[in-house]
Amino acid sequence: MKLNYKELSEPGRIVIAGAPEGFDALILGAFAASSAVRDLLHIARDDARMALMAEALAFFAPGVEVLTLPAWDCLPYDRMSPNGDVVSRRIDALSRLAAGRGPGRIVLTTVNACLQRMPPREMFADSTWRAHVGETLSRDGLLGFLTRNGYSRAETVREPGEYAVRGGIIDIFPPGSREPLRLDLFGEVLDGVRSFDPLSQRSTGKRQAITLKPVSEILLDGATISRFRMGYRELFGAVAGHDPLYEAISAGRRHIGMEHWLPLFHERLETVFGYLPEAAVTLDHQAEEAVEARFDLIAEYYQARGSLAGRGGAADGAIYKPLPPDRLYLGRKEWKALIGRRAAGFFSPFAAPEGEARTVDAGGKRGRDFADARVRADVNLFDAVGRTIAEERAAKRRVIITAYSAGARDRLHGLLRDHGVAELVAVDSWPDVASLPPAAAALIVLALEHGFQTPEVTVITEQDILGERLTRAARRRRRAENFIQEASSLNEGDLVVHVEHGIGRYDGLETLEVSGAPHDCLRLAYDGGDRLYVPVENIEMLSRYGSETSGAQLDRLGSAHWQARKARVKKRIKDIAERLIRVAAERHLRAAPVMAPPEGLYDEFCARFPYPETEDQLKSIEDTLDDLNNGRPMDRLICGDVGFGKTEVALRAAFIAVMSGAQVAVVVPTTLLSRQHYQTFHERFAALPVRIEQLSRLVSARRAAAVKQGLAEGTVDIVIGTHALLGKTIRFKNLGLLVVDEEQHFGVVQKERLKALESDIHVLTLTATPIPRTLQMALTGVREMSLIATPPVDRLAVRTFILPYDPVVVREAILREHRRGGQAFYVCPRIEDLPRLGQRLEELVPEVKIATAHGRMAAGKLERIMAGFYD
Repeated sequence: MKLNYKELSEPGRIVIAGAPEGFDALILGAFAASSAVRDLLHIARDDARMALMAEALAFFAPGVEVLTLPAWDCLPYDRMSPNGDVVSRRIDALSRLAAGRGPGRIVLTTVNACLQRMPPREMFADSTWRAHVGETLSRDGLLGFLTRNGYSRAETVREPGEYAVRGGIIDIFPPGSREPLRLDLFGEVLDGVRSFDPLSQRSTGKRQAITLKPVSEILLDGATISRFRMGYRELFGAVAGHDPLYEAISAGRRHIGMEHWLPLFHERLETVFGYLPEAAVTLDHQAEEAVEARFDLIAEYYQARGSLAGRGGAADGAIYKPLPPDRLYLGRKEWKALIGRRAAGFFSPFAAPEGEARTVDAGGKRGRDFADARVRADVNLFDAVGRTIAEERAAKRRVIITAYSAGARDRLHGLLRDHGVAELVAVDSWPDVASLPPAAAALIVLALEHGFQTPEVTVITEQDILGERLTRAARRRRRAENFIQEASSLNEGDLVVHVEHGIGRYDGLETLEVSGAPHDCLRLAYDGGDRLYVPVENIEMLSRYGSETSGAQLDRLGSAHWQARKARVKKRIKDIAERLIRVAAERHLRAAPVMAPPEGLYDEFCARFPYPETEDQLKSIEDTLDDLNNGRPMDRLICGDVGFGKTEVALRAAFIAVMSGAQVAVVVPTTLLSRQHYQTFHERFAALPVRIEQLSRLVSARRAAAVKQGLAEGTVDIVIGTHALLGKTIRFKNLGLLVVDEEQHFGVVQKERLKALESDIHVLTLTATPIPRTLQMALTGVREMSLIATPPVDRLAVRTFILPYDPVVVREAILREHRRGGQAFYVCPRIEDLPRLGQRLEELVPEVKIATAHGRMAAGKLERIMAGFYD
């Protein structure tokens, strides 16, 4: 890489051509290390690109300080406040920038963050609280600092920006800290500071000092409240009527979404360029397009808010008075002027464009994608990769292979080694790569989507080899505490069941005097006006009757009816238990085919999984493989939430069964789920000699007959279907594995019919909500159970907001999902309101297609609508 970094530091626009993504991180790291600039500001297209750039810089330039400055995760003129974690990261970065440390520092930010004005630097210099162990401090002063600077009080501290007070113990989760801190006060002296785990609340270490920064970009004190009130009235006139924002701030209370009036709380605002007055600037490829799109979005939402206010404002929702865009955001002219005064490098993966006054050629280009090898049946993918590696070595280029996780790196290492690729070495940083022998190929963990090639280096990514990956970098994993907890409270009028006296109605608490002492008792009403008083210390004798109370009849105290019902139920439970135990015992004593994963081919099948496996998922897969290989019929329950990876366990078990010569049946409760699994299995088993068919109402009668014949003859390897698979006309030639998905939707008789297909088949059950009978069988050891409690690494927390109806928010939420390629449900409580609501949505969001569905529709019509939505 032969670049003149001094030229890149000279003011003016310069295009850095031949710099595909990944290679740009290598250039930035070398640029920062060259001491050509004091600081380097890199502007990414969006938050995802910024995160990938930060990870790449950690590999290519491990010795360079890297700060990330994210944008608010809400749209312009939103009613929602930015996420507390995002604000904490912003304040941590701005505080460190305000301290003025450097040089050679890389600051990563986004287009959205650059175009938004920020609090002045002095805010963070004047709003920092520090204390050391052994110092005297004011408890009231500390609590006052927390309140003014946006910390929220909680019972238990779990998220950044929260604090809790318990006597002389104060728990605080400062912004930028990995863990919350526990302050132990002895009178007015700070006796100790400990970090602790937010889940278990157990201490993890000791600290000698604590530094607290604001957790909000708005300080609420007398001066800022007065400044806000004055600025609000100057912009929007006298406040008449109910204005929730103005009333809350005037009372010193924080209001949701108040950050969108940030300029009214400060005398002046700055930009990120003000925090870095001497920094050179670089921009992502397509960052200029993102800047223009952001300007258009700001104008669109400001116009939407203004037009809504012009029609009467609160007619369709709560009052919203938007600030003029130039108060909170940069304008086009200001943006161009700020960029024009700096040394600004614009990355481009292409060759140097014509017409540019200043360009430099970094000499890189995008690497090879092995898509052609993936789709050709006559080409082995890993042999093709091996040949490419050999060609690059012959051309005297160093070869680097990237994987998304350490497990994926180990898997690639084994697959390439099995296909004759030698001298593969796992390394952790760019300096380690440089120290390898020239012929050695480096295996690294780095989330690059596509590789690149320079005259000296060739980078091949896991996605180039295996196809598109749907993943992000793994977050720091917190320890999972798995338990099932039920908390219920009784209200007057609820039906309850007394273990000895039957169904009664809870009629409130009453204090009775027994043996000269008062006792709190629950008063229960029974048939005939009888009353039963149950002391609160004996409340374990009671349980809720259930959610359906209509038609329930109260028992009569002293009658034999309740005891007779209990006896009948006990006998029935005993009979069912005997049958279940008998079936389980027979299966346990029978031998089943031993199914072992084929070496090499199984690893290649696993490598097609487009996500990094979680620890719980790997353990469930290992348990399932052990069951298939131990010679006894498997009966395992895989329990995990939606999207936690249960289907992948079934896919790998199905692969092993099919490769062992057996047939696989996957039974699902709905036709939509059947289609989904059919497509998933087809994609994963592509290019393998495996015939997969579907059997449901979506399949024509002629096709269904052909599928049934194929099952009987053994030409169909995997069948996926609904209750149609339970028909008496279904025959299998060699059924080896039965997968039951969402087993809670099947009845006891249906599931026993499934097991009766063959007494020695392996059974794998998948569910997110196991019914009590299934769970009890798993807990008592009749069935084996594996629990997937760890969410995928890219699973985002659900955010829930309760807001006044706002058509702008509705439009923004739907369009946000539409523009990212997603879909949305709009749930309405009454069927008669659906036509009116559908018409309103068509006017509000004409860009999207809208369909209406409800439970009173004919089954066929409803299924067509939902199938269209799925497709």
